[in-house]
Amino acid sequence: MPRHRVLIVDDEPGMLEVCSATLCKLPETDVITESQSERAAQRLAEEHFDLLVADIRMPGMTGIDLLRIGRERDPSLLALILTAYPTVQTAVESMKLGASDYVTKPFLPDDLLATARRLLEAKRLREENRLLQRQVEKSWRFGDIIGRSGSMQHVYEMIRRLAETDADVLIVGETGTGKELVARAIHRAGSRKSGRFVPVDCGAIPEDLLESEFFGHERGAFTGAVTRSLGLLEFANRGTFFLDEVAELPPRLQAKLLRVLQERRIRRVGANEETDVDVRVIAATNRNIEQEVGAHRFRSDLYYRINVGRIALPPLRERAEDIPLLVSHLTDRYCQEMGRDALTFDGQSLEVLQSYPWPGNVRELQNMIKRVLAIARGGTVSVEDLPEEVFMAAGAADPRSPQATHQDGFFAAREQRLASFEREYFDALLRRCGGDVSEAARDAKLPRGTLYRLLKKHDLNPTDFRAHH
Repeated sequence: MPRHRVLIVDDEPGMLEVCSATLCKLPETDVITESQSERAAQRLAEEHFDLLVADIRMPGMTGIDLLRIGRERDPSLLALILTAYPTVQTAVESMKLGASDYVTKPFLPDDLLATARRLLEAKRLREENRLLQRQVEKSWRFGDIIGRSGSMQHVYEMIRRLAETDADVLIVGETGTGKELVARAIHRAGSRKSGRFVPVDCGAIPEDLLESEFFGHERGAFTGAVTRSLGLLEFANRGTFFLDEVAELPPRLQAKLLRVLQERRIRRVGANEETDVDVRVIAATNRNIEQEVGAHRFRSDLYYRINVGRIALPPLRERAEDIPLLVSHLTDRYCQEMGRDALTFDGQSLEVLQSYPWPGNVRELQNMIKRVLAIARGGTVSVEDLPEEVFMAAGAADPRSPQATHQDGFFAAREQRLASFEREYFDALLRRCGGDVSEAARDAKLPRGTLYRLLKKHDLNPTDFRAHH
């Protein structure tokens, strides 16, 4: 922890000496004294102090005047006011004006020391709590990206590293994993954060308009071009140009984009001269871009140019431990947007959500939560409130069916069904293979160790099946 700095201001030399000698006993503390309030005011405006100890009445400025000046520079500045007028009114006025505490003259040095120690210790704890809060928040989110799993921690670290550079970046991941959020996070954490972030969906613009959209055009360049128009690349000058679904670019635009990345110059459609552009390009795709290169649908030289920095986003099914955190965050956000009371998902519903494969990833989770919030009643979301396709795809039986009894509950019924299926499957498998574990493991496509564990779980002995073969 850094050392505390205490400024003592009093126009009585004897009082300054007593206060200084007393507060110098505080550990890890530097004590500075001033007998002139004007000089003290100048120091408070220019330097950092943790605690101001000042007489309430002095020639020139009062202790409260000095506190106001110090608080303009540092709102967390503490103030311990010394007063020779120990009345309730004085105490109340001091506290109303922002003093942290007060001590009446004459005082025992130990009282002054105890009060100052208490104030500084409380400030230290507040600062530590704020630091811990920032560290905790940093561990589970990066900007608008949510997740505390190991795979997301790696993503956060890559964002930090790439934000420190100006390299072009390729972000790969399935649809709905948050590729644009990552691109925006890199932009906001980097040196171009004061510039524009210009996103473009390469698959959403008709091919015959792409060149004009990217590079702009001069007046009269084609029918309908009645004025000169800046392209998106020029609009993103000194900022970030985000190419979403870059693999959708037609070959002709791939060649032109490669030239821009190599030379950082563009030529508007219909123009004779080139224009310099200073942009960072971040590209994203949900395709296997290496396969696209191998199939000659995406230029290899463009791939190598944008693949300088690379971030691979994990699908939601591979970070199921993040789902409760995402659900809590998104539910709070959407409840606020919809103007409804807070809502929570119970443990069973969260278990279903963690078992569901989420082919649409976080975007699908967002839409599911909005859908549930629109129909849910009460303050808790249960399994019965989830869309049918979610808990069915999660491997769950319908909790509303007769087989899922009210007494057992949904997950108990599911576990019973799963156990019954496993036992019937392995019983039939061992009969078919005559108790040959190696053959059974090959047929079931399971490691031998896993098969032995499951057989033991269901009390099935391969030897019993050899005799019946």
